[in-house]
Amino acid sequence: MTNTAHGDLLLKNINAQAPFPISFADLEQAAAQKLAAGPFGYIRSGAGGEQTLRNNRAAFERYSIVPRFLTDVSNIDTSIELFGKTYPTPLLFAPVGMNGMAHDEGELAVVGAAHHLRIPYIQSTVSTCSLEEVAQAAPDATKWFQLYWSTNEEIAYSMAARAEAAGFEAIVLTVDTVMLGWREEDVRNQFSPLKLGYAKGNYINDPVFMATLPDDSFESYVKGVLQNIFHPTLSWENIRELKRRTNLPILLKGILHPEDAKQAIANGVDGIIVSNHGGRQLDGVVGSLDALPAIVEAVNGQVPIILDSGVYRGMDALKALALGADAVAIGRPFVYGLALAGQQGVEKVMTNLYDELKVSIALAGATSVKALRNITLVKQDGTERK
Repeated sequence: MTNTAHGDLLLKNINAQAPFPISFADLEQAAAQKLAAGPFGYIRSGAGGEQTLRNNRAAFERYSIVPRFLTDVSNIDTSIELFGKTYPTPLLFAPVGMNGMAHDEGELAVVGAAHHLRIPYIQSTVSTCSLEEVAQAAPDATKWFQLYWSTNEEIAYSMAARAEAAGFEAIVLTVDTVMLGWREEDVRNQFSPLKLGYAKGNYINDPVFMATLPDDSFESYVKGVLQNIFHPTLSWENIRELKRRTNLPILLKGILHPEDAKQAIANGVDGIIVSNHGGRQLDGVVGSLDALPAIVEAVNGQVPIILDSGVYRGMDALKALALGADAVAIGRPFVYGLALAGQQGVEKVMTNLYDELKVSIALAGATSVKALRNITLVKQDGTERK
C-alpha cells in the first residue's frame, strides 16, 4: 500500500541535482550519445520498415482514460500476485539479451536493481553473464529464465534444468524467434552482437552445448550458437515435453492470437506474455496492446497474462492493466538506463515509471491495480472498454 497524501511524487524529482533523463525520448537521446552506433542501433531498432515498432506506440495512443473523481485515493495498492508470491508493483523486467553491450556489468547490474526494487527479473538465454552468475549475484531476487529453443533440443532442456537448479522460479519460452527478424539497422551498421560474443554467458557454461563443439575456440562457439539459436521446428509437442521435464511454471512469450492462447492453456502452459518482441521480429504485426483484449477474453482468468512490447511510460502500464493484463514487462527503457548509469540508472528508470503509474492510478480514480479493471477507456473510434 502506497500513501499518496504525504509528499508529492513529482516534486521529489525537482531538486538541485542534475536531472536524470525522465521521458523515453530523452533516455533514448542520451543513450545514443553514450553508446556506439552498432549497440545503440541494435537496442533501438525494429524489424524491416519498423511498422511493428510504430504499431506498438500507436496502440497506446488509441486509448484514452475516462477518470472518475470524488474517491478517496490517499492509499494506493499497487501490489500484484504471480505464482503464489506478492510483489509491490505490477512491473517486471522483460528479457533483453546481451546487456554487456550497454554496460560492463551487464545482467548483474540489472538483477541488482531488480533485487533492490523487488521486481521480478527475466533473464535472457542470450545473456553476457551466465544464469549461475546472475543467481549468485542476487540469490534472493525473483528470477525467471527466458528460454530460446535450440535446434538441438537437448540444449534447451539442459538450460531449463540449470535454471531450475540455480533457483529460478519460472521458464519463459519465447515462441516468435523461429528465425531472426529482418533487421536493416544491424545490416547498415554491420553489427552482430552474437558474432561478437555478447551472448556467450549461458552457452559456454552449458555442458550439452559445449559437447557439440569440435573445440573450445571462439569461432566454434559462435558457429555453434548460430546453428542452434533458431528453431523453425518448435511445436506444441516440444512444449509438452518441456512441461514434463521441469517443475517450474512455463509461460509462453510472443502470443498475439487468442487461439494460440487457448492452445497454450490446453497444453498446460501456466502463463501468457502478449508480445511482438518489441517490434524486432516480424514487421507489420499488430501492436501488443491491440492484441491484449481478445487474449484476455480467451484466457478468462485461467492463467496470468503479462503485456510486453512498447511500454515506455507509467501511463502505458496503466492502460495495459486496465485492459486486463496482470502485469507489465519493461524492456528498452531500462536498457537505456543501464547504458547511462549501470544499476543506478536502471533503478532510476524503473522508479520513475512506477511513480508515474502510482500518480496515474490515483488521478484515474482507482485505488488498486485490480480496481483499474473498472476504469473506462475510450478508443479513437468512440467505442468503450472497461
